[in-house]
Formats: sequence, C-alpha cells, structure tokens
Amino acid sequence: MDPAAEKKRVCVTGAGGFIASWLVKLLLSKGYIVHGTVQDPSDPKNAHLKELHPAATENLQLFKADLLDYESVASAIAGCEGVFHVASPVPYGRVPNPEASTEIIEPAVTGTLNVLKACSEAKVKRVVVVSSYFAVGLSPDANDKILDEGAWSDAEYCRKTENWYGLSKTLAEREAVNYAEKHGLDVVTVCPVYVIGPLLQPTVNPSSLFFIHILKGLSSILFFCIIRTLEDITLGLIPYSPHHRVAGTFSCLEDTSYYYVDVRDVADALFLIYEKPEASGRYLCGPYKMKLSELVHKLRSLYPNYKYLEKFIEATSYTLRSEKLEKLGLRYRTLEESLIDSVECYQNAGLLDSA
Repeated sequence: MDPAAEKKRVCVTGAGGFIASWLVKLLLSKGYIVHGTVQDPSDPKNAHLKELHPAATENLQLFKADLLDYESVASAIAGCEGVFHVASPVPYGRVPNPEASTEIIEPAVTGTLNVLKACSEAKVKRVVVVSSYFAVGLSPDANDKILDEGAWSDAEYCRKTENWYGLSKTLAEREAVNYAEKHGLDVVTVCPVYVIGPLLQPTVNPSSLFFIHILKGLSSILFFCIIRTLEDITLGLIPYSPHHRVAGTFSCLEDTSYYYVDVRDVADALFLIYEKPEASGRYLCGPYKMKLSELVHKLRSLYPNYKYLEKFIEATSYTLRSEKLEKLGLRYRTLEESLIDSVECYQNAGLLDSA
C-alpha cells in the first residue's frame, strides 16, 4: 500500500452516530483510511457507513468494539496516526443508580481512558475528543456570566439536578485533559452545542427529534428518550434545559435560548482541529443563539403548513463565546441553511408525514 496513504489512517469511535457519520464521510472524501468502531458491524443501522462515499469500500474498515473492553478498542486504534473519540453513551430514560451503572458514567469515563491509553500505546499524533456544552454550562450561576472555553460544569450540581449525561461528559472530558497532561498525549477537546442538520444514519438522534416535534407541535415531552429507528418515533423530546428539571405533559414550554450548530460544521471543526498543528486545548462549537419562540417563528416563515407550539413562558438564558474556532479558520453555514436542510431531510425520510 502507498506509504503516504498509510500516514493518513485514523480511527473514529462510534462511527455510526450522527456526528461521526458526517465525520467519516468527510475523512473519506479527504483521502483518509478510516477505522470506525461500532458495537456490531453487521447491524443494519451501520449499513449506511459503506455508502457514505465511493472510497468507503476500500478505505473504511469497521471494528466491533466496546469502550469498556480495552483490547477491542486498542485493536481498532492500532496502526492509526490520529483518533477522533466521538462515541459516548446517552441514557435511555431514567437510569437507576447512574454512578454505579454501566450505562452512562462508566462507559463515558472508563471508555475515554481506554481510548486514550490505546492512543498512547499506538503513538498517535493527536486525539480529538468530542465533549459537549453539557461539560461547560451546568452550574448554579451559569446564566449570570459569559461562558467560554474556560468554563466547566459543576459535577456536584449535575448530581443534584440528576443531569447524568452532563455529569458523564464533564467527568470524561476532565479525565481526558488530566490524562493528556500526565502522559504527554496531544489531546484537543471540542464542545458542540445542540447539533442540527441532515441525517446520514437510519436512526434519529435527540436534537433532531427535538426539531421534528417542534414541527409537529407535540406537547407531550419525555426528556432523553431516544428512538432507535425512523419508524419508532412515538414519543417527543426537547433538549434538556441544563438549569432545571422538567417532565410531563405541557401546553407551553419555557422560552429558553439555545445555541445551535450544523452537524456538517461540527465535522469540519473536528477535521480542522486535527489537521491544524496550532490547534490546542478546548473549543466551544456553537455559533447561533435563538429562543424557542424565535426558532418556531423562523420555521413557520419557511414552512407555514406545519403545526407549531404556540405558548411559551419567559425564561433566563446563558451566553456563550465561541470565537476560538473561527479564529482557527472554521466558517459556519447559516442557520437558515441548516434548518432548511434538516427539514428537507425529515420530509424525505417520511418523518413529518403526520405533521
């Protein structure tokens, strides 16, 4: 095999996911050989990976890997010069005794450490870890200050509010930073906000499901209930507000501001950070802020025939500063482009047929 091609071999964990699928597609288009980790390469939900790009047949290799199984992780990373750690567990409903469970905290934290240890063993040149805004802005006073790359979520606050996903992302990113400092591994972390955009995978991720239900005007909300297939959408989901807990059925929603980013821009950011030698530390990825009522107004102006939620309650909001990525060279799509591409994807997939 061409030695030059060997130098462009990377691993993407959780390759079948929303962000990772777009990243794999981008890497293949750039001539990279990609090792993608998935729980089961034969699972139909991963079949789309081989159709992402003409080069996938030759340059994409899927590895069965469990983040808690070091040997399976190390096998996938062996021979790679770079790693994108995208895989992360998201809780399916309420998790009993979350900190002792193997469903969220342990795979997030131990899984990240297994990836980093395997990277040290393989002598990779750089690791890009996908974290989350949930590792940045979960604290009692988050609404009172401007949040940038120096802000961290409060682990005890996450426990108090039972935001286990936020806790898992916070602890995992902290471990990644500490490991990098202790072992001299080049690790850069990226914290995206709510990610929107067209789907490549045959499953619906939480932030996409949120938009689907905005268009459908559903008011029965169950937070962090993940629907595994396009045909199984029976429950609603909206982003969990980091600063309060809500559950139940609503006739109105808090008019909280959220930050949004296109999934393709996240993939571009990860690739840019990997390739730019000067990239370092931590990056927030969240260009667009919009209240829920403003989002509904925008969607209604573009697609007036859908049902929309009508009632909102005023709420306080946080403020992010994420210019660091733009200074590195990232250019974002417009929010309108992201919304249009998202809705067209949902329409083509039949996700809005009953709206």
